[in-house]
Amino acid sequence: MASSVDLAHAESLIRTIPDYPEPGVLFRDITPLLADAAAFRTCIDALIEPFAGEFDVVAGIEARGFLLAGAVAIAAGVGLVPIRKAGKLPRPAASVSYALEYGTATIEAHDDGLAGARVLLVDDVLATGGTIQAAHELVATLGGSVVGTAVLMELDALGGRALVGDVRSLFHA
Repeated sequence: MASSVDLAHAESLIRTIPDYPEPGVLFRDITPLLADAAAFRTCIDALIEPFAGEFDVVAGIEARGFLLAGAVAIAAGVGLVPIRKAGKLPRPAASVSYALEYGTATIEAHDDGLAGARVLLVDDVLATGGTIQAAHELVATLGGSVVGTAVLMELDALGGRALVGDVRSLFHA
Protein backbone atom coordinates (compact mmCIF):
# COMPACT_ATOMS: atom_id res chain seq x y z
CA MET A 1 0.00 0.00 0.00
CA ALA A 2 1.37 3.39 -1.02
CA SER A 3 2.09 5.76 1.84
CA SER A 4 0.61 9.25 1.89
CA VAL A 5 4.17 10.65 1.97
CA ASP A 6 5.15 8.71 -1.16
CA LEU A 7 1.96 9.77 -2.97
CA ALA A 8 2.49 13.41 -1.96
CA HIS A 9 6.01 13.24 -3.39
CA ALA A 10 4.69 11.75 -6.64
CA GLU A 11 2.04 14.44 -6.93
CA SER A 12 4.63 17.17 -6.34
CA LEU A 13 6.40 16.03 -9.50
CA ILE A 14 3.42 16.86 -11.76
CA ARG A 15 3.97 20.23 -13.42
CA THR A 16 1.19 22.59 -14.44
CA ILE A 17 1.88 24.27 -17.76
CA PRO A 18 -0.40 27.27 -18.41
CA ASP A 19 -1.84 27.99 -21.85
CA TYR A 20 -0.87 24.66 -23.39
CA PRO A 21 -1.95 23.41 -25.91
CA GLU A 22 -4.09 26.55 -26.21
CA PRO A 23 -4.77 29.70 -24.19
CA GLY A 24 -6.71 29.10 -21.00
CA VAL A 25 -5.78 25.42 -20.64
CA LEU A 26 -3.70 24.24 -17.67
CA PHE A 27 -1.82 21.19 -18.98
CA ARG A 28 -0.69 18.61 -16.41
CA ASP A 29 2.81 17.41 -17.35
CA ILE A 30 3.44 13.97 -15.83
CA THR A 31 6.86 13.42 -17.40
CA PRO A 32 8.82 14.35 -14.22
CA LEU A 33 6.78 11.78 -12.29
CA LEU A 34 7.46 9.14 -14.95
CA ALA A 35 11.20 9.91 -14.74
CA ASP A 36 11.29 9.23 -10.99
CA ALA A 37 11.29 5.42 -10.65
CA ALA A 38 10.13 5.34 -7.03
CA ALA A 39 7.31 7.83 -7.60
CA PHE A 40 6.21 6.05 -10.76
CA ARG A 41 6.14 2.69 -8.95
CA THR A 42 4.20 4.23 -6.06
CA CYS A 43 1.54 5.43 -8.50
CA ILE A 44 1.34 2.12 -10.36
CA ASP A 45 0.91 0.21 -7.10
CA ALA A 46 -1.75 2.67 -5.91
CA LEU A 47 -3.69 2.40 -9.19
CA ILE A 48 -3.75 -1.41 -8.91
CA GLU A 49 -4.42 -1.73 -5.18
CA PRO A 50 -8.25 -1.34 -5.04
CA PHE A 51 -8.68 -3.74 -7.97
CA ALA A 52 -6.03 -6.38 -7.17
CA GLY A 53 -7.13 -9.82 -8.29
CA GLU A 54 -10.31 -8.50 -9.91
CA PHE A 55 -9.09 -8.00 -13.50
CA ASP A 56 -7.72 -10.20 -16.28
CA VAL A 57 -6.53 -7.48 -18.64
CA VAL A 58 -5.76 -3.76 -18.62
CA ALA A 59 -7.17 -1.48 -21.31
CA GLY A 60 -5.08 1.67 -21.73
CA ILE A 61 -6.49 4.79 -23.32
CA GLU A 62 -4.36 6.72 -25.83
CA ALA A 63 -1.92 8.31 -25.41
CA ARG A 64 -0.48 8.97 -21.96
CA GLY A 65 -2.77 6.29 -20.59
CA PHE A 66 -0.64 3.76 -22.49
CA LEU A 67 2.36 4.62 -20.33
CA LEU A 68 0.47 3.96 -17.12
CA ALA A 69 -1.52 0.99 -18.43
CA GLY A 70 1.58 -0.83 -19.65
CA ALA A 71 3.21 -0.52 -16.25
CA VAL A 72 -0.01 -1.56 -14.49
CA ALA A 73 -0.33 -4.63 -16.73
CA ILE A 74 3.26 -5.73 -16.10
CA ALA A 75 3.02 -5.16 -12.34
CA ALA A 76 -0.26 -7.10 -12.18
CA GLY A 77 0.95 -9.88 -14.46
CA VAL A 78 -1.82 -9.43 -17.04
CA GLY A 79 -2.07 -8.40 -20.68
CA LEU A 80 -2.69 -4.99 -22.20
CA VAL A 81 -5.24 -3.93 -24.82
CA PRO A 82 -4.71 -0.46 -26.28
CA ILE A 83 -7.69 1.80 -26.93
CA ARG A 84 -6.64 4.09 -29.77
CA LYS A 85 -7.84 7.10 -31.67
CA ALA A 86 -9.62 6.30 -34.93
CA GLY A 87 -7.43 5.22 -37.83
CA LYS A 88 -4.45 4.11 -35.74
CA LEU A 89 -5.16 0.36 -35.64
CA PRO A 90 -4.69 -1.95 -38.64
CA ARG A 91 -7.84 -3.98 -37.91
CA PRO A 92 -10.19 -2.33 -35.44
CA ALA A 93 -12.88 -4.70 -34.20
CA ALA A 94 -15.12 -1.95 -32.87
CA SER A 95 -15.29 1.80 -32.51
CA VAL A 96 -17.25 4.29 -30.44
CA SER A 97 -17.72 7.99 -31.20
CA TYR A 98 -18.33 10.55 -28.50
CA ALA A 99 -18.85 14.29 -28.13
CA LEU A 100 -16.11 16.75 -27.27
CA GLU A 101 -16.42 20.42 -26.44
CA TYR A 102 -15.28 21.25 -29.96
CA GLY A 103 -16.65 18.35 -32.03
CA THR A 104 -16.50 14.57 -31.90
CA ALA A 105 -13.84 11.91 -31.55
CA THR A 106 -13.73 8.18 -32.11
CA ILE A 107 -11.81 5.47 -30.27
CA GLU A 108 -11.17 1.93 -31.47
CA ALA A 109 -9.83 -1.36 -30.15
CA HIS A 110 -8.97 -4.84 -31.34
CA ASP A 111 -10.94 -7.68 -29.82
CA ASP A 112 -7.78 -9.44 -28.61
CA GLY A 113 -8.17 -10.44 -24.99
CA LEU A 114 -11.45 -8.65 -24.27
CA ALA A 115 -14.17 -11.25 -24.89
CA GLY A 116 -15.27 -12.47 -21.47
CA ALA A 117 -12.46 -10.57 -19.72
CA ARG A 118 -12.63 -8.53 -16.57
CA VAL A 119 -11.06 -5.22 -17.60
CA LEU A 120 -9.35 -2.46 -15.66
CA LEU A 121 -9.47 0.79 -17.66
CA VAL A 122 -6.46 3.05 -17.13
CA ASP A 123 -5.90 6.63 -18.28
CA ASP A 124 -3.85 9.59 -17.15
CA VAL A 125 -6.58 12.20 -16.57
CA LEU A 126 -10.31 12.23 -15.99
CA ALA A 127 -11.55 15.56 -17.35
CA THR A 128 -15.08 15.75 -18.82
CA GLY A 129 -15.45 11.96 -18.86
CA GLY A 130 -16.34 11.52 -22.53
CA THR A 131 -13.33 9.40 -23.45
CA ILE A 132 -13.65 7.13 -20.43
CA GLN A 133 -17.39 6.72 -20.95
CA ALA A 134 -16.73 5.78 -24.60
CA ALA A 135 -14.04 3.32 -23.48
CA HIS A 136 -16.56 1.63 -21.16
CA GLU A 137 -18.94 1.26 -24.11
CA LEU A 138 -16.16 -0.02 -26.37
CA VAL A 139 -15.10 -2.71 -23.86
CA ALA A 140 -18.73 -3.85 -23.49
CA THR A 141 -19.17 -3.94 -27.27
CA LEU A 142 -16.15 -6.25 -27.50
CA GLY A 143 -17.52 -8.60 -24.83
CA GLY A 144 -15.52 -7.44 -21.83
CA SER A 145 -16.69 -6.24 -18.46
CA VAL A 146 -15.13 -3.14 -16.88
CA VAL A 147 -14.43 -3.90 -13.22
CA GLY A 148 -12.85 -0.54 -12.52
CA THR A 149 -11.40 2.66 -13.86
CA ALA A 150 -8.14 4.10 -12.57
CA VAL A 151 -6.65 7.49 -13.43
CA LEU A 152 -3.62 9.35 -12.22
CA MET A 153 -5.41 12.69 -11.92
CA GLU A 154 -8.97 13.96 -11.87
CA LEU A 155 -9.80 17.53 -12.87
CA ASP A 156 -12.68 17.99 -10.45
CA ALA A 157 -14.06 21.23 -11.92
CA LEU A 158 -14.80 19.52 -15.25
CA GLY A 159 -17.24 17.06 -13.67
CA GLY A 160 -16.20 13.86 -15.44
CA ARG A 161 -17.03 11.66 -12.46
CA ALA A 162 -20.72 12.51 -12.89
CA LEU A 163 -20.59 10.98 -16.37
CA VAL A 164 -18.51 7.87 -15.66
CA GLY A 165 -19.27 7.00 -12.05
CA ASP A 166 -16.79 5.45 -9.67
CA VAL A 167 -13.16 6.10 -10.59
CA ARG A 168 -9.94 5.54 -8.64
CA SER A 169 -8.17 8.91 -8.91
CA LEU A 170 -4.81 9.27 -7.20
CA PHE A 171 -4.68 13.05 -7.41
CA HIS A 172 -7.21 15.85 -7.79
CA ALA A 173 -6.79 19.26 -9.35
